[in-house]
Amino acid sequence: FPGKFLEVIKPFCALIPEIQIPERKIQFREKVLWTAITLVFFLEFSQIPLYGIKRSDSVDPFYRMRVILGSNRGTLMDLGFSPIVTSQLIMELLAGAKIIEVGDTAKDRALFIGAQKLFAMIITIGQAIVYVMTGMYGNPSEMGAGICLLIIIQLFVTGLIVLFLDELVQKGYGLGSGIILFIITIFCETIVWKAFSPTTVNTGNNTEYEGAVIALFHLLATKPDKLDALNEAFFRQNLPNLMNLIATVFVFAVAIYFQGFRVDLPIESSRYCDQHYTYSIKLFNTFNIPIILLSALVSNLYVISHMLSTRFSGNFVVNLLGTWSNTTSGSPSFTYPVGGLCYYLSPPESFCSVQALIYIFFMLGSCAFLSKTWIEVSGSSAEYVAKQLKEQQMVMRGHKETSMVHELNRYIPTAASFGGLCIGGLSLITYFLGACHCGCCILLAVTIIYQYFEIFVKEQSEVGSMEALLF
Repeated sequence: FPGKFLEVIKPFCALIPEIQIPERKIQFREKVLWTAITLVFFLEFSQIPLYGIKRSDSVDPFYRMRVILGSNRGTLMDLGFSPIVTSQLIMELLAGAKIIEVGDTAKDRALFIGAQKLFAMIITIGQAIVYVMTGMYGNPSEMGAGICLLIIIQLFVTGLIVLFLDELVQKGYGLGSGIILFIITIFCETIVWKAFSPTTVNTGNNTEYEGAVIALFHLLATKPDKLDALNEAFFRQNLPNLMNLIATVFVFAVAIYFQGFRVDLPIESSRYCDQHYTYSIKLFNTFNIPIILLSALVSNLYVISHMLSTRFSGNFVVNLLGTWSNTTSGSPSFTYPVGGLCYYLSPPESFCSVQALIYIFFMLGSCAFLSKTWIEVSGSSAEYVAKQLKEQQMVMRGHKETSMVHELNRYIPTAASFGGLCIGGLSLITYFLGACHCGCCILLAVTIIYQYFEIFVKEQSEVGSMEALLF
């Protein structure tokens, strides 16, 4: 079965359109242009409402996860990138567990990527059907079969376009990845809005500005007691405050500081002894992977639990998975777990509770486990790195070629596990400090910004080298 699985689905993969790898070197300015075009499409999709849905004040079970999933409720981007990430996760885990075999040739790798795209399409249409049939957009029986089918088609076609736009960027026409580009854009937009939003909100006693910075100047100008104004600006409830912004900046700084933690292993050419290099193993080598994988797993668990609870409310097994309640006030309204497994895997309201203790262990353990597992299934393990170094005719200085795997195993798995543990810890600190966004989103944003900074520096250095050669 492992060797035949990809061959079985090969005829179906051949029918899927594919973005060709560029035959020429794409200039940096052209990459920026294609990246900007892709981002414009994503942003437009996240603002265009789905045709045929019924506008209502129904609750949103995925409200807290929409930024990291790149989704916006009621729009063409309602599914976000969840189908793509889920497909990649499933295929990488199957390959890492040797349930399916992927050869080292370019043909086998292309077939594997095609299988990922095929499963992403299947998951997209599956999630679209689940969303419609569980009443996310209104009662299916009242909307009619035609409207339900139209909504499913809109979500599926948008999912296909997003899949190919992301492939366009990753194939070398753009910078980085379309998925992470869109996530960081939404995150930065959210942070700026919470800091400088000019929208006024009626809190019951008076009217205040939503943006924390604008609210500070407004409170200082309108309140006679300046100390009371500062206290409210820093610690007001139910609206963004200055402590949220300070906590966000603090976590950004700590995460950027940890980016520099690495171990440099001396290596040298096996053919030319005078050529010495270093191989760097970063503490956060898989920085954004545990966050994305954990979010995908929890979001899919939420989908299954919420779907079952709406159809089989009161069932004992369904209640063990999760029971849900709706917000009684606030906008937008959303639903949240109040019992079962989903409840204990969601952020707690109080630090001193059994839920908080379970959530802490879950975050730390799962991030460490997923980080260590990912290096094994994604081609970053000690065996794979040693194989790459051998192909490049490199050896570790002071060690035999046969002992490279043993030496690399001393660092790579440890760095992955401890790095994942640090990620979980930073995420918990972010949540309990009350930052402007969830810890996973902030850490993911830091990683993406840092990666794009490295891409920009690399591209600029290549441009500078070419200019030096020409002139």
